[in-house]
Amino acid sequence: MKSFKYVITDPVGIHARPAGDLVAAAKKYSSDITIKAHGKQAGAKKLIQLMGLGVKQGDEIEVIVEGADEETAASGLEAFLKDNL
Repeated sequence: MKSFKYVITDPVGIHARPAGDLVAAAKKYSSDITIKAHGKQAGAKKLIQLMGLGVKQGDEIEVIVEGADEETAASGLEAFLKDNL
């Protein structure tokens, strides 16, 4: 299992467009990817769950990756978040 924390810098947080992009990025990996925020969690490959977290600018999320390609997935998603959110 790999995990990391990230503070959202996008002015409107995880809204529809970046959430869709995040889902697409997560689906590139076979590992299970969970995002936790505000005491809730969502599957990173499920758009509605992800948007339901209500993540705004300045909120910290935790990304947990478990599976065969967890090293690659964790580093790839961390890079995605830094570039997009």
